[in-house]
Amino acid sequence: MKDAPMYIPTYEDMLAAHDRIRPHIRRTPVLTSDHLDDLTGAKLFFKCENLQEPGAFKVRGASNAVFGLDEDQARLGVATHSSGNHALCLSYAAGRRGIPCNVVMPKTAPQAKKDAVRRYGGQVTECEPSTSSREEVFARVQQETGGEFVHPYNDPRVIAGQGTCSKELMEQTEGLDIVTAPIGGGGMISGTCLTLSTLAPEVQIIAAEPEQADDAMRSFKAGHIIADDAPETIADGLKVPLKDLTWHFVSNHVSDILTASEEEIVEAMKITWKYLRIVMEPSCAVPLAVILKNRERFAGKRVGVVVTGGNVDLDRLPWMAG
Repeated sequence: MKDAPMYIPTYEDMLAAHDRIRPHIRRTPVLTSDHLDDLTGAKLFFKCENLQEPGAFKVRGASNAVFGLDEDQARLGVATHSSGNHALCLSYAAGRRGIPCNVVMPKTAPQAKKDAVRRYGGQVTECEPSTSSREEVFARVQQETGGEFVHPYNDPRVIAGQGTCSKELMEQTEGLDIVTAPIGGGGMISGTCLTLSTLAPEVQIIAAEPEQADDAMRSFKAGHIIADDAPETIADGLKVPLKDLTWHFVSNHVSDILTASEEEIVEAMKITWKYLRIVMEPSCAVPLAVILKNRERFAGKRVGVVVTGGNVDLDRLPWMAG
């Protein structure tokens, strides 16, 4: 028996998602910094998704999935596996609809994210920090609960929801040359591709990835998905591999994937905290890190930078000793 053909979300799906989720998300601000412009030689526009109520862009895709369920599906709730932000955003959206949410999270996920899931009413089951363990434990949890699986990124509903971020960014800025965002599984980048390929096809999409979890960059160069099972990086939200749906968008619409070292990511995180005066987690610092590392690529350009989340464990910041 053949699998059903993969559904590729459309620009119209993104527009419908924006209407559906508008009561449940914030239209986040776009910030600029003269100092960061001077530092990079580019004009940077930071779309601050860290200022969403659950602290991450993933509230967009999660809300689209949750509020798109019919009543029979919703009664059993939703379930997912996630290193953190999708888990807490799905819990937030499920809480707003008043339905159950079960999430599988790696034992190593930041405590701040586990606490947030529970605060929003989600039930947490822990697993080992590998893709294989995550999927194995999740299969058991879903069988026990019967909840609707909302994949963290390889889901048309989620990608359509994430695409609403770029729609807002284009409405809030003018004449962008490049939009850059972090890439792990590729949900935000896919949503960006979905929106910009129709709304502003002239804008380059450049994904940013940690050197120590560079499977998307290697996949991009090889022309097929290369998946690492358990990469080690402080950018905990970017440890997961591309899947078939996100690979469709990455392979067709992304201009390039650039990487940054752990040290460069930490330095970019500190610079942003200091000069933009916002809290961002390590995963979100990767785009600025690659801009600083590749100044010649971005110099003189107007660059949209998606600040994807701000859920950090304040007792375990990456520049703290021990």
